[in-house]
Amino acid sequence: MIEELLPDPVVAVEAYGDDETDHAPLYPEERAVVARAVDKRRREFTGVRACARRAMEKLGVPPQPVLPGERGAPRWPDGLSGSMTHCDGYRAAALVRATDLASLGIDAEPHAPLPEGVLSTVALTAEQRRLADLAARHPGVHWDRLLFSAKESVYKAWFPLTGTWLDFTEADIEIRTAPGTARHGGLRARLLVPGPLLGGRRLGHFEGRWTVGQGLVATAVTVPRP
Repeated sequence: MIEELLPDPVVAVEAYGDDETDHAPLYPEERAVVARAVDKRRREFTGVRACARRAMEKLGVPPQPVLPGERGAPRWPDGLSGSMTHCDGYRAAALVRATDLASLGIDAEPHAPLPEGVLSTVALTAEQRRLADLAARHPGVHWDRLLFSAKESVYKAWFPLTGTWLDFTEADIEIRTAPGTARHGGLRARLLVPGPLLGGRRLGHFEGRWTVGQGLVATAVTVPRP
């Protein structure tokens, strides 16, 4: 699912269900991170890193540890940019050479409504109006969950460029459907705070794509090099 949302230079690896990736070996320093974690957390941590190492191999990079850094963001090998995501029954990692993209973010969520009360805390008034319009035209998609996923992908692309937090309400995301279908499309995130500087130019928005299928919603945001 993730691979179809990303441009050609990006390598994506994903795993579904109780895949063997959840039981792949970890490096000693990774094992230390989850030494006291519950089984679910340990399996998610392991599975998504197995996907990341497969992606490294596809890029011709020797597999190596992926440790959490500031705010839990993965610390990638020099010269790489990437993102990881996991939810029940799904793991994915996407990697690209830093010379090809400035940053990227991916996210996958169960295709189900957000819990009661969550939407009002993550969505701007304008976003809620647009979601209501989408739901009226295409009721088969849980647009609230899709917006949440898009916000997560935007943050994952934002943080490596800035090293700062981006609140849910600091990006106004417009979701677009592809012609003739409500199962995939594009998204545009207008930054409501000063964006990162790239090549001497301050970014005002991020672009991305989304899809729905196999019981999941998935989103990806990419930030090109100037």
